[in-house]
Amino acid sequence: MSAKHSERLRVSQAEVDAFHADGAVVLRQLLEEHEVELLRAGIDENLAHPSPRAKVASAPGDPGFFLEDFWCWQDNERYREFIFASALGEVGARLMRSATARLYHDHMLTKEPGTRQRTPWHQDQPYYNISGWQNCSFWIPVDPVSRESTLEFVAGSHRGPWLMPRSFLDAQARWFPEGALAELPDIDADRSRHRLLGWELRPGDAVCFHMLTLHASGAVGAGDSRRRVFSVRLLGDDIRHAPRSWKTSPEFPGLVEALPADAPMQHPLFPLLWPRPEERARRQAKP
Repeated sequence: MSAKHSERLRVSQAEVDAFHADGAVVLRQLLEEHEVELLRAGIDENLAHPSPRAKVASAPGDPGFFLEDFWCWQDNERYREFIFASALGEVGARLMRSATARLYHDHMLTKEPGTRQRTPWHQDQPYYNISGWQNCSFWIPVDPVSRESTLEFVAGSHRGPWLMPRSFLDAQARWFPEGALAELPDIDADRSRHRLLGWELRPGDAVCFHMLTLHASGAVGAGDSRRRVFSVRLLGDDIRHAPRSWKTSPEFPGLVEALPADAPMQHPLFPLLWPRPEERARRQAKP
């Protein structure tokens, strides 16, 4: 999926349609082998040297270990190379049906074997400082992921209301005030009531989903391989800055002073990935 091979890039109309209808789509073997290796090296470097934003997302008594880190592309050379040299921006723009794709932030998630901690059902966008519809998140594993440990989605839930974001370990409302948004339904109480999507994945595959799609992921069994994942979040044409009175996840220090409310996300913190300069020149040359 590297930029020099963008002429081979194919995102089918069926995949675009699935993304818009279901809020999530699997893209088989989107990455080339050298890109997977680059991400593995980047994640391992990140694990060895977590940023100040890193957090342990597993409970103290968990026999495994779940670590997350956020917004590391500026300090992690391998992350930066992958994000800017790959065709991820072009793929995201096509899926979003957007003329542009900006980097919002990156997110590393690693669950070691034996991690019991599930990632509970949630939407991503309510945790963020953005409004608008054209967005997407890529969830990119660099290890094999079983169906039991994979990311699951409630198909079509991105077209529903915003739901109350809560902290994962203690279910506290640390963002919107209590009662400000509807509560999440208990998906697992009766899974048969919902059309749930989830895929067994191998390195090279990626899942792309809308930031309002309800999603969750399972534990990692003691006999499974570790589950290292790199997530890249992109913003499309209609996304605007929505300053919050609380600490967002991640936090962007100084952004409130630099970017007015409802302004497009045109700021050095959110670099343009698509179109690339050569694509912009091609568009401008069109009669």
